[in-house]
Order: sequence, then C-alpha cells, then structure tokens
Amino acid sequence: MAIDLNVNRAAPTASMRSPQGTRNQPGANGTMPFGDLLGRVQQDLHLSNHANKRIDSRDLNLDANAKQRLNSAIDSAAQKGSRSSVVLLDNLAMVVDVRQRTVVTAMEKQEGKQRVFTNVDSVVIA
Repeated sequence: MAIDLNVNRAAPTASMRSPQGTRNQPGANGTMPFGDLLGRVQQDLHLSNHANKRIDSRDLNLDANAKQRLNSAIDSAAQKGSRSSVVLLDNLAMVVDVRQRTVVTAMEKQEGKQRVFTNVDSVVIA
C-alpha cells in the first residue's frame, strides 16, 4: 500500500515569487543595498555622551580635518586588531572604542599629564 505524501502541497504563485534581477541593485528606487549602507554607518565616527560633554566643557576643537585624522587613526588601530586605544591628536588625547568607532572621552594632553589610562591595548599618534 503506497501513501501519497504530496497531498495538499502548495506551490508558490507568481505573486509570491520575487521579480527576477531586482535584488540589491544600487540606485533602484533611490535606495542603496543594505550591505553598503551598513558599511557606511560602521565607518562613521561617534562621540559618546561623556565625550560630548568633555569636549564642550573643555572647549576642545575637533574640526573636519581633525575628525578625518582621527578616523584614519581608528582605521590603523583596527587593522592591528586593537579594541580600545588612546589617540594622541595635536593637543588632544582621546580614549576610543575602536570596534564601535566611538570616542569615549577627550582631554587636552596637558590635562592628562598626571592620568593613567587603563584597559587600553594601543596608543596611536595621529
């Protein structure tokens, strides 16, 4: 006695199938593929709430050129496998979470003269 296991099996209809050739096309409907968007977001530099407060209260200047150099310093630390780094940039010292691309805190180098940085695995001079 044979049992038919294909009873009531539904086949996808034309409306259920995705259109051919429309997946991840750059510029389709003015959008960007998710992978590209994710890569762009991950490359952005972030400032923690604490770092924002420190930069404002200490009147530290972080212009576009400094941000570009900081991004390059973070890239260098990431290529070496660093997780947390102190970045020395002009007259600034910043503790950076490399994996999250986030400045944790910032201070002038002179202010950090008597400070000890812990839980840091690298120092980058930018």
